[in-house]
Amino acid sequence: MAGFKFRKFKKSLVLLFVLTFFIACEQEEANTAFKDSEKTFKWRMVTTWPKNYPGVGLGAENLSKLVNKMSAGRLQIKVYGSGELVPALEVFDAVSRGTVQIGHGASYYWIGKAPSAQFFTALPFGLNAQEMNAWLHYGGGLELWEEAYDKFNLLPLAGGNTGVQMAGWFNKEINSLEDIKGTRMRIPGLAGKVWTEAGGEAVLMPGSEIFTNLQTGVIDAAEWIGPYNDQTFGLHQAAKYYYYPGWHEPGPTLEVIINKEAFASLPSDLQEILRTASRAVNQDMLDEYTARNNQALETLVNIHGVKLKRLPDDVLRKFKEITAELLEELIAEDPLSKRIFESQENFKKNVSEYHKISEKAVYEMRELN
Repeated sequence: MAGFKFRKFKKSLVLLFVLTFFIACEQEEANTAFKDSEKTFKWRMVTTWPKNYPGVGLGAENLSKLVNKMSAGRLQIKVYGSGELVPALEVFDAVSRGTVQIGHGASYYWIGKAPSAQFFTALPFGLNAQEMNAWLHYGGGLELWEEAYDKFNLLPLAGGNTGVQMAGWFNKEINSLEDIKGTRMRIPGLAGKVWTEAGGEAVLMPGSEIFTNLQTGVIDAAEWIGPYNDQTFGLHQAAKYYYYPGWHEPGPTLEVIINKEAFASLPSDLQEILRTASRAVNQDMLDEYTARNNQALETLVNIHGVKLKRLPDDVLRKFKEITAELLEELIAEDPLSKRIFESQENFKKNVSEYHKISEKAVYEMRELN
């Protein structure tokens, strides 16, 4: 009987120990969660844009303000314009190394490091802004983007879209393919390779350097964004011919890139705030460009005397042909690019079928007399 009581006591003691252990663990987790909820994180963001530049540059500023407000000041992000902390074209490396925690730019600036990066800004003759957003968030695009950036210790998020861009500014008329030959143009990404294959010469430079180089003749042409931003840079003072359509960037997505270790250090609610704020800024930027572009275009044409022109069809056909050839080469050399391209192409075919009787049909309907 005494042995039975002892065993019962021993069993109760063990159960008490186990219960005490789990309570202690839960208390420790609660204490950790409480400490995380009280901790303030101070991050630095570098961008490829001039400080406080309208549209693309303010996208980073708006993200910072929104995150600060949503987190009640627990995550504070100080934004640096291009050249303030690192040069514009070194943003990717700075975030990848962990020199700073977060960056804002455009993925096609990094095709020398990751060939597949091109697909997440824009493909010539590819998806428009509405389609890019849908592909990224509901078509598997974001998961492929994460895979592409994983080895660089980066987490990418969509962080803005300018909508269809302009083909660019030229100091001479483009009437045929002959006029492309020898023309030095600031144009990045795959589109730059298309331009070179067509007989021109592509030059990569930050936006802040375009005006001076175009005005002094270092380059003969330049694409930047569209009327709203091009007017603020004063590009109409450096070239008078303004061409459309934006064959090279029909729906360019900007990126928020986050150092993965820095992201992992955040409590889960701040991680979700970053994701949600990026998504909000992504849409807000597109709304702003949609609202402001035509007003700026009217000012450029009617007040500043800019010559608005359409690229000839034979030039556009040649660009499209070269684009297809370059894409074939790219996907043959890089398996990840192949998977991303196939995903994007399949998505484009799918949504295009519906857009024939929706978006396109509405545009045509509105033109009826």
